[in-house]
Amino acid sequence: MLACCLLFVGIGFLLLDLQTKQAHTAASLLIRRAVVCWGVGEAWKVEEIEVEPPKRSEVRVKMLYASFCHTDILISKGHPIPLFPRVLGHEGVGVVESIGEDVRNINGGDVVIPTFVSECEECENCVSGKTNMCLKNPLSFSGLMPDGTSRMSVAGQKLYHLFSCSTLSEYMVVNVNYLLKLPGISTTSPSLPQASFLSCGFSTGFGAPWKEAKLEKGSTVAVVGLGAVGLGAVEGARAQGAARIIGIDKNERKRGKGEAFGMTDFINPDDHDDRKSVSELIKHSTAGMGVDYCFECTGFAPFINEALEATKLGTGTAIVIGTSTATSVQINSLPLLCGRTLKGSIFGGLKPKTDLPVIIDKWMNKDMQLDKLLTHEVPLLDINQALELLRHPDCVKVLIKI
Repeated sequence: MLACCLLFVGIGFLLLDLQTKQAHTAASLLIRRAVVCWGVGEAWKVEEIEVEPPKRSEVRVKMLYASFCHTDILISKGHPIPLFPRVLGHEGVGVVESIGEDVRNINGGDVVIPTFVSECEECENCVSGKTNMCLKNPLSFSGLMPDGTSRMSVAGQKLYHLFSCSTLSEYMVVNVNYLLKLPGISTTSPSLPQASFLSCGFSTGFGAPWKEAKLEKGSTVAVVGLGAVGLGAVEGARAQGAARIIGIDKNERKRGKGEAFGMTDFINPDDHDDRKSVSELIKHSTAGMGVDYCFECTGFAPFINEALEATKLGTGTAIVIGTSTATSVQINSLPLLCGRTLKGSIFGGLKPKTDLPVIIDKWMNKDMQLDKLLTHEVPLLDINQALELLRHPDCVKVLIKI
């Protein structure tokens, strides 16, 4: 009898040991390549870095694809906080290589995307229905893990993340609260690369009409800037039933892109010799009324006031999505006093657990054409070629093959 009890106890300890090993499958330091920015104005370099195993509540991800967002460029210039050396990138898709202790609902082999905002579903903000700014797991500007340390280093020197992640790296370690699993997607799926675009840019644009504006069917909309964020806003406005969607961009080649996502009208400011402002051009195209909603997607600070001026008297709303290095902007107070609303937005107001799966379902059901965003693809080693491609007039999204 005693022998049987000892046998069962031994089996129990063995099973517990196996579960522990499965939960914490990373056992070694990895030496892998990543894009490192060493300082403001310095060239991006592909370096060999050390990537540590994940700790408690952390996941190590083998990156498959990444993509650029305008924010990557701004942060490499030291905005909002100059933390260097830094491994860049916050858009991407990868597969879970190993997990730390206390990680639930994510396992080795799962395909995941990083989310730079989180959703605990418990804090005052998460349950309010008013914001996606989680208080328990806040948007991080420290470039470090929640415990204040880093899992990456180069030649013994600490490396900073971009936000909660660093997707321009062969491997990265992320707190599990900033990851989203993509069910039904495998590493061999032909559409896998497009998942990278869902991490920030396009989703941010799509979310703004839906979650921030709560746009009513039949509304008139203007979208300033038709990059990936702007095209997402066009698609989001179309999905919400906007009657008219006016796209504004100085690049004539964006006309076709905008129309593919639902744009009904296009304004190229360079086509007008009278040098009217953006707001004047929008009002001119709406019989002087302005639009119900204007989404500023360029990050060009003076356009924030233009977006506000372009909306309807008393009821119009301008939503700022684009990021810039400007710490302050000049706003005409009269439109505000006359009832217009100016609102900022992070990630288009989307909550990762509640809202992002809705967008993913639309993508998987082919209700949105993310493939039309992709214009160029380069390997990680050619990262500076990717930067040059961003200046190409045809460029919307550059995909980085990791």
